Amino acid sequence: MAHSFTQEYFQIPVVTRAYTTACVLTTAAVQLDVITPFQLYFNPDLIIRRYQIWRLITSFLFFGSLGFSFVFNLIFLYRYCRMLEEGCFRGRTADFVVMFLFGGIVMTLFGLFANIFFLGQAFIIMLVYVWSRRHPLIRMNFFGLLTFQAPFLPWVLMGFSLLLGNSIVIDLLGISVGHMYYFLEDVFPNQPGGRKLLTTPELLKAMFDRPEDPEYRVLQEEQQGGALQRAEEQHN
Repeated sequence: MAHSFTQEYFQIPVVTRAYTTACVLTTAAVQLDVITPFQLYFNPDLIIRRYQIWRLITSFLFFGSLGFSFVFNLIFLYRYCRMLEEGCFRGRTADFVVMFLFGGIVMTLFGLFANIFFLGQAFIIMLVYVWSRRHPLIRMNFFGLLTFQAPFLPWVLMGFSLLLGNSIVIDLLGISVGHMYYFLEDVFPNQPGGRKLLTTPELLKAMFDRPEDPEYRVLQEEQQGGALQRAEEQHN
């Protein structure tokens, strides 16, 4: 059983595996009182004046104490991060890392003015937004209550946050940064006079892009999404 778990764990794509594991370990450390959320949250003053650089990363790793919110965010993180990495970024891990860097940097800049302490949830919304725009034909079912096309998913999640009484600033931040990436990567290069502005350094390609494992298994949802995407491209 332990061998099976280890095998399944290392079947997870490297970026998804690293990010999900970091989030779980961070939450576990807080639960065990090894660290506190006060050591993790985004604080520009402490970063600049006291050189607590780790806050630039840890603010993306903590979703709150163990509970519904943590489980909900972790499921969405794992699901959509993995489907992106196994789908449109398959064989392009370095490009996926660039997307992470772009999202992290832009959200950090917004965080300087928006007074947001933890940016992980906004980052998840960004991943969901990019996935949803690249799979417009997929039909979604939200808790058996709503059925809609994938591009509406980020907005449904924002509405769900609103119903729970949470601030939608984080959701709007994730949607905005996700749209910025989608526009720069998928829209602008295809416009007259447009060009690709987000280029991946060769160093990252050398570090992350590797030949695919022949025993690698893609999530079933991503296989279905890829089939629908190819059908759309053929139709167009």
